[in-house]
Amino acid sequence: MRISRLALMAGALATVLFAGTAHAATVSAPAYKPALAKSPIYKTGKLGLETCEEQKLESGSVDEVRGYLDAVLDCLNAAWEPKIKKAGFAFSKPKFQVITKIGAPTGCGGYPAGAQALYCSLNNKITFLVTPGLVEEPGDLLPMVVIAHEYGHHIQQLTGMFKAMGGYSGKSEATFLDAVRRFELQAECLAGVFIGNVWHSLDRRQTEFDYIVKHGGTGLDLSAIGVKVKGWGEQTHGSAANIGRWLKRGFDTESAGGCNTWKAPKSQVS
Repeated sequence: MRISRLALMAGALATVLFAGTAHAATVSAPAYKPALAKSPIYKTGKLGLETCEEQKLESGSVDEVRGYLDAVLDCLNAAWEPKIKKAGFAFSKPKFQVITKIGAPTGCGGYPAGAQALYCSLNNKITFLVTPGLVEEPGDLLPMVVIAHEYGHHIQQLTGMFKAMGGYSGKSEATFLDAVRRFELQAECLAGVFIGNVWHSLDRRQTEFDYIVKHGGTGLDLSAIGVKVKGWGEQTHGSAANIGRWLKRGFDTESAGGCNTWKAPKSQVS
């Protein structure tokens, strides 16, 4: 895959900021709520799926991409359902749609320009935008990483993390941005957990994953939760180095326990 596209995607980061946040130059990281920092999902151990039958991506047509992502979602559901239940939460599959045009309805407003995929917590739906050039070469790994990242947000929804995030809407902007970065980096780590768990069944070279880690992971998520969208970049998703760091950490640990970004030092979530 070409670095040019990854650079473009890295520039398309977007996040949700709640209206009415105050500005502050510096602020200490808060002690985050138990739903975030002490979630029982962290104690559920390694994923047990280990095998995912990955379809081939060749042309990048809408039907091909939809079929590929449907198959990956089946694996994600099978991998995470036992862990969600073990942690004491109810499991449900996310809704899913593939679109081809900006502005399509998502449940959290019209699909925004500059995002490859998004998760809407208002209807538990993942929306994936299929555009020309999505698959730069046969077997491109990035679509799997992206859908696994969005599924990470679904895990956050099922475990009450989205609701807990709402409690930081009245905090200073610096405090809220710290929370948003931890939220996004956790979703990236959870993507790595899944990919690491099924990696040896994918018939891929390690260099394919290492390349994405080196260039900042997905770098293209928009966490739409039905409120005002404002800004993007490192202040909301973290640096490329830290995105790659958390993706690899999930890959190496194969467990949600490796993804507690809420207790990480600020240097790892900047």
